[in-house]
Amino acid sequence: MTTEFFNPNSNVNFMGVRRWSVVVSLLLVGISIFSLSTRGLNLALDFTGGTLIEATFEKPAEQQDIIESLKKAGFASPVVQRYDSRNFAIRLKPEASENVKIAESDADNLGARNTALSREVKAALTTEANPVTLKPSVYVGPQVGKDLATGGIVAVVVVLLGIVFYIMIRFEWKFAVATVATELHDVILVLGFFSLTQMDFDLAVLAAILAVDGYSVNDTIVVFDRVRELFKSTRNLSPVEVLNRAVNSTLSRTIMTSLTTLLTVTALFLFGGEALKGFSLALIIGILVGTLSSIYFASPVLLWLGVTKQDLLPKARDDAELHARP
Repeated sequence: MTTEFFNPNSNVNFMGVRRWSVVVSLLLVGISIFSLSTRGLNLALDFTGGTLIEATFEKPAEQQDIIESLKKAGFASPVVQRYDSRNFAIRLKPEASENVKIAESDADNLGARNTALSREVKAALTTEANPVTLKPSVYVGPQVGKDLATGGIVAVVVVLLGIVFYIMIRFEWKFAVATVATELHDVILVLGFFSLTQMDFDLAVLAAILAVDGYSVNDTIVVFDRVRELFKSTRNLSPVEVLNRAVNSTLSRTIMTSLTTLLTVTALFLFGGEALKGFSLALIIGILVGTLSSIYFASPVLLWLGVTKQDLLPKARDDAELHARP
């Protein structure tokens, strides 16, 4: 990265590569959608339901050893989160509770089923050298998981509609369409990453995606606000020149904001523990994608929609009349 990118008077021809940048973006979106439609997301227990058990070891234990011990005992895809060297949270899928061996008379007794499940987990983890103590298990039903998934989808839709409404009032419909297209682009790429890697997708990751949505909008609005100012203050510049100048004039702010935010989130990823890995990684991917999309995707989409100075003239005239009033 050269110092030119931090120069507020830089004159990089970003729009000159707009066709390539849009093609690459659409290709990545296509790959993400294909992966989401074929592989889906690896939904965590927050959305699928299951059992949470907290385990405390007498001596320090290794997270990977706990996972291997549970797998050998027949527990499929256990999720183990580390609190410290001796305390861990163990998440088991609904099948673990359903397949536990109990008396036929207790088949419908949830308490008996959880007790039997805890007993099997303890047997799988306890060794002579390092005994383990389990706290009472907590069962999350599949219906609760479905309600959480529905609530998450509703939250995303409400955010999108609110942003569209705000931008259409503040700017113009072409800006709203370009902003929403950029939002969807960023969110789909983050979801595609989790689909391709099959990392756990839980409520924390969903919260990170909503944060990415807001971050993407913020970056895009900064550029679009500058576009509006330049359309009003210049006469002979073409739309391509206006968009280039807008991106260049906000570039140093965009890069510095992204770098400082990225440093914070990276520290969270490295030192925040296993419980925050998905959350912080989603933010890292989202910040990188959101920064690039505000430069290489949002403005080309706005240009493709045919934005011109005339689109903003009515608002400019209204502002002039408002200032002229006593």
